[in-house]
Amino acid sequence: MNDTRSTERAKVSKAMPAQATPFAAALLLGKSFGGKRVLSDVTLEVSPGDVIGVLGKNGAGKTTLLELLLGFSPASTGSAQLFGHDSFRLPGAVKSRVGFVPQRDELLDPLTARNQLAVIGSFYSNWDRGLIETLSKQWELDLDQRVKTMSVGQRQKLSILLALGHDPDLLLLDEPVASLDPVARRQFLEQIIDISAGGKRAVVFSSHIVSDVERLANKIWILKEGRLYWQGDLDTLKESFIRIHLHSAASLPQDLALPGARSLRVEANYATALMADWSDETRKQIEAHIDARLEVETLGLEEIFLELHR
Repeated sequence: MNDTRSTERAKVSKAMPAQATPFAAALLLGKSFGGKRVLSDVTLEVSPGDVIGVLGKNGAGKTTLLELLLGFSPASTGSAQLFGHDSFRLPGAVKSRVGFVPQRDELLDPLTARNQLAVIGSFYSNWDRGLIETLSKQWELDLDQRVKTMSVGQRQKLSILLALGHDPDLLLLDEPVASLDPVARRQFLEQIIDISAGGKRAVVFSSHIVSDVERLANKIWILKEGRLYWQGDLDTLKESFIRIHLHSAASLPQDLALPGARSLRVEANYATALMADWSDETRKQIEAHIDARLEVETLGLEEIFLELHR
């Protein structure tokens, strides 16, 4: 793994309290629209110190999941909670502990950025004006510019500031960097690292930029066809899904049986396979039954994601 990515993820992984009360939770959560099932049987938790990257193809249910956790619409089945309260009936004190950046902003076009921030900030007693001023300068965001004249990237920066200004314990972000240039993306990721480093807050963010997820997240949710296909530590995911290469002196059978193989390609005396749930025991089983030299290839998060969707 890239050393820089390892260092950055280590910063957001430390200091997580033992047996912490979940900030967010879902039990067998599901959602249907017009009789069509969009999300099914999702069970999960978000705890202090988590930085969770949510991956999935378009239509996999990422936005729906975040909106159900936030209580924007009622679940069709199951339940969702924030800080121990039903997400669809949150008291004001709980809402003040949450920050959210939607995929499509909800900014007020006639206002300047400064006025927009003042309006939202008036609802919070702990609004951090110093942080807003510092980040707006770092991100080169003109607070006196009217929202309606801003570029898509500038609007996204303003939306992020609105979500950060009240120092939330839980930050949920739906494609937060999709419209940011590489410099702004890097600055934003650094800010998320700073927010998460103490282990007292949690971040859940969806993104199509898998390299950003790999750089930042310590846990991964992979949604596939409306179901939570994988949830767990990123390092565990990368240890579990690997590619093996088999080199044999004799031709290998086309129906080669490999425990945990998700895909298999055999060409004469060579075979390669994507393996799920890889372990030392699986390796021993293969080496005991197949007369071949076995090589293990570790995969990056993007390779794993693509392989899971072939």
